[in-house]
Amino acid sequence: MAKAKAMSKQTLVINPVTRIEGHAKITIQLDEQGKVSDARFHVTQLRGFEKLCEGRPFYEMPSLMARICGICPVSHLVASAKACDAILATRIPSAAVKLRSILNLAQLVQSHALSFFHLSSPDLLLGMDSDPARRNILGLAESHPQMARDGVRLRQIGQQIIEMLAGKRIHPAWVVAGGVNEPLSEECRDKLLALLPPALEISQRTLDWFKTILDQFREEIRTFANFPTSFLGLVNAAGELEHYNGWLRVVDSRGNIVADKLDPANYAEYIGEACEPDSYLKSPYYKPRGYPEGIYRVGPLARLNIADRCGTPFADQEWAEFRELDRGAVLSSFYYHYARLIEIVYGIERIEQLLQAPDILSKHVRAFAGPNNPEGIGVSEAPRGTLIHHYKVDEHGLMTWANLIIATGHNNLALNRGVLQVAKHFVNGTKLTEGMLNRVEAVVRAFDPCLSCSTHAAGHMAMRVQLVGPDGAVCDELRRE
Repeated sequence: MAKAKAMSKQTLVINPVTRIEGHAKITIQLDEQGKVSDARFHVTQLRGFEKLCEGRPFYEMPSLMARICGICPVSHLVASAKACDAILATRIPSAAVKLRSILNLAQLVQSHALSFFHLSSPDLLLGMDSDPARRNILGLAESHPQMARDGVRLRQIGQQIIEMLAGKRIHPAWVVAGGVNEPLSEECRDKLLALLPPALEISQRTLDWFKTILDQFREEIRTFANFPTSFLGLVNAAGELEHYNGWLRVVDSRGNIVADKLDPANYAEYIGEACEPDSYLKSPYYKPRGYPEGIYRVGPLARLNIADRCGTPFADQEWAEFRELDRGAVLSSFYYHYARLIEIVYGIERIEQLLQAPDILSKHVRAFAGPNNPEGIGVSEAPRGTLIHHYKVDEHGLMTWANLIIATGHNNLALNRGVLQVAKHFVNGTKLTEGMLNRVEAVVRAFDPCLSCSTHAAGHMAMRVQLVGPDGAVCDELRRE
């Protein structure tokens, strides 16, 4: 790597950011002394699903929207179906609500497992400064085979639950407007219940291990998007963790409830959407505090911050320990990893509760109706946070307009501020190191963003970071091939 020359200003570009879902880059601005003056996180691809669906019958939306993402198709399937339920203006059967919830939680388990084990655990087990050629799932399988096997098995169990319920693991069409297509059989229920004990064992074992390594990452904990923000997500009527129904709650950085029992259907009254010229990702904000002061976070960290408890035995024990990390809300985004593991435990326990409900085998799982409302809003919790689908239809039930606020979008302001915080702490513009740049990427991975809502970029990708002078000359360069 060439020695950096004296210069007035420099720009670092990390393109692409690796081990995330979708495509993004990071630009870091350095001043004359080589210190970070600014940093930005850019999403470099256009989604455009809101326009693609115009003119389609609204009842096609769940299966169409499932195609948005290959990792979390169930999240879009569920939120879309809920929006269509609102257009039907009918109440779906209780058994269908429970079956949708199970499917959504199974997706949370598999997605959190993928994020933690495949994308982030190489940093945690091999080290932020380790050889990037080995700092991936293949290197992990070589150095920590049991952890790699646990990750594969836990994700497999989540996917098996999805497949057994919905017919296939990716892009299922089982969830429809008004409910689900088929009821659950007793045989299938028993097979699903048999999958849960090994999943719970893996998740508890991993959680116990993770808590033992926190002292090794104190510097990262202090600097990985660790600042005061609000937090937003769904809770149920008892204030417990909720991923399918419920009310939106907002808490501040001290853990105080700012707004409670907000109707998700009225999201536009308290969530604004801003756009920046350097990214295709919208920047939602909490309207009462304006833009950008209305910054908030969503996802597993936020959900554990806003809830009064989880609502299942083991998860409640872990939640109580987690909340002791800070005097108010838990602020460091490094703890997204911790929160994911707790949510996996919760998801497994909650699936078991739902499978044992008296009406889970009911044959009545779908309500039928035509379009009775000109618009519908569906809100649920995706693995990465609150997901909003908002549709409008004409008198024939054809889509005329759609607005989607993807979970990662809610975190956009916090992601940018986190990238800047980490860059200011770790980046030394006079000399580039791979571990320094990996930490800038790692704060993004902590949020587990789904940028294209299409696919994961696992392992390591080609990357080139350059120091470029004001005259355009490359003064320093670091490459991954």
